[in-house]
Amino acid sequence: MAASPHVLVAGGGLAGLVAARHLAGGGIDVTLLERHDTVGGRVRTVERDGYRFDRGFQVLFTAYPAVQRELDLEALDLRRFAPGATIAGPDGRTTLADPLREPGTIPATLSNPVVSVGDALRVARLWWDLRRTDPNALLEAGPDETIRAYLDERGFSDPFVEEFVAPFYGGITLDRSLSTSRRIFEYTFRTLAAGEIAVPAAGMGAIPAQLADRVREVGATIETDVTVESVVASDGDSSSPVTVETDGGALETDAVVVATDPPTARELTGVDAIPTEARGCVTQYYALPPSADLETDRRLLLNATERGPNHVVPHSAVAPMYAPDGTTLISATYLGGEGHGPRKGSDGELADLTRRTLESWYPSQEFDGLEALHTERVPVAQFAQPPGFRERLPDVRDPDGPVYLAGDYMRWSSIQGAMESGRQAAKAVIDDLSRSRGR
Repeated sequence: MAASPHVLVAGGGLAGLVAARHLAGGGIDVTLLERHDTVGGRVRTVERDGYRFDRGFQVLFTAYPAVQRELDLEALDLRRFAPGATIAGPDGRTTLADPLREPGTIPATLSNPVVSVGDALRVARLWWDLRRTDPNALLEAGPDETIRAYLDERGFSDPFVEEFVAPFYGGITLDRSLSTSRRIFEYTFRTLAAGEIAVPAAGMGAIPAQLADRVREVGATIETDVTVESVVASDGDSSSPVTVETDGGALETDAVVVATDPPTARELTGVDAIPTEARGCVTQYYALPPSADLETDRRLLLNATERGPNHVVPHSAVAPMYAPDGTTLISATYLGGEGHGPRKGSDGELADLTRRTLESWYPSQEFDGLEALHTERVPVAQFAQPPGFRERLPDVRDPDGPVYLAGDYMRWSSIQGAMESGRQAAKAVIDDLSRSRGR
């Protein structure tokens, strides 16, 4: 009997983990190589002094199809955000909730100056239109345009767009200008209407940890602290082995799935279509003074203006396990990478800006005791997704020889995109190996 083919997966983020799991489940001998000491890629959680700090602002959309397919959500012990948001600015704070899920919030929502009756009706119509559409079709169908142009065409008011949609989708797309593709807006809007926003009780790092357990359960091997330095297919021949150079030596394998970050994937494969223009963010975590209370009821706190953080997250209110007993953990996220506006400031400067922002939102409270605990600077959090970006993305088989691509940049920048790309890469490998072996 012929030996099972061997496949290397370079990269232990969500895409690589899902690819390894499906490859091993298809009867292939799989080794996953990860350059860090733990898997997860951009989805990680740092634990220190009883606190849990996710790598930047990260949440799980429970209605993503890939999330429901790949994860055991019950085992993750999810802690859910309250629907809607608190909108804060110089004129005070208002509540924007989901009256269908929380009928008790109807009076506060209807009295919200940011949301007119017309905006509320337009949201309901949009929800009705999108809920009847196949989510995958939303990524593919029709002409594309910016989110801002799309909302303008549907008649949404400027206050609703600028004070709610801009910071809310600024958190999702890291693009407060709303210049991102409407396809991302429609897909995520439909997903939010169908599910919830949550985090695992143990932090977002519990997601790759669970996936890694499933990879090992189906017989694949995970090796950490191994850096892939080059991937060479012999003359581009799909039937010849691939040589993978690592910092520990050379390996030969029947196929390789490159599931690294986009710049590394482009360097390893030479595929110029891999997008490398990135959007970044800086998330800083704080212990809130005992006397302070953000009064958000597990909702995101959105900044109605562009001064200060884009949004503030009440982590310990949503998931008490993120902080030691008796303490309150929050975070503030600034859009952009290092070197852009206030994001280039030192940790102390950012903490001071957050404190002054909170004082402007809560003039009757004191925030002198706000303590900065941890800062995560993520210069490559997402790839840029302007209108028409989908037509320019690479194909899973674009590299020479039996080398395949996996990563959210193959579809769209999200947990859904990463997991789905891993599954599609595994399918391509299995199909090609089966054909080459005459099965």
